[in-house]
Amino acid sequence: MFYSLTGKIVCTEPTFVAIDCGGVAYRCTASLNTIRQLPPNGGVVTLYTHLVFNQNATAKDDAFELIGFIDKDELAFFKMLVSVSGVGAKAAISILSTASPSALALSIASGDVKAITRAQGIGPKIAQRVVLELKGKVGKLAPNEITSSDAAGYEQTTILGNVSEAVSALVSLGFGAADAQKALAGLDPALPVQVLIKEGLRKLSWGG
Repeated sequence: MFYSLTGKIVCTEPTFVAIDCGGVAYRCTASLNTIRQLPPNGGVVTLYTHLVFNQNATAKDDAFELIGFIDKDELAFFKMLVSVSGVGAKAAISILSTASPSALALSIASGDVKAITRAQGIGPKIAQRVVLELKGKVGKLAPNEITSSDAAGYEQTTILGNVSEAVSALVSLGFGAADAQKALAGLDPALPVQVLIKEGLRKLSWGG
């Protein structure tokens, strides 16, 4: 139904972005990989989209969910992930939040199950299934990207996963998602999760 959306960003949160297209703001669920690459509020962006039908939605307005992707590679990866048995849209977005598509493709191609389990809510069994079912397919997504030059980018799986876990921890402690992300923005994303949480708490509690 929707191929893409182009418009002005009116709101950005760790899990979604709202884009004003001709006076109508569309709410798009998005991965951290996409959120991190967006311009500030007021900037214009194009997101490639995928419409998901939630059969178990409790409210009629929640039956359809529009998901936005920063590029076609991420959209293609999402479609591959949801083709895996037991992986729904929420799990796929969680996996895409840990790293760029090329870094994830490298993780899967190399059989690194542990890298996939860094995604929130993804256990070893699902991670093993993802690696098993997609190992022979990820090269078709970006054959020129899965090379030795991706070795440095491969570490982004850990880095983005640490930030995602820290944000979730701060939210569980009662802080707003936007405030938690802002508090972590100035920190080294390669720091251990525990350190990120501690420093985030210090900033949120003491204002610096």
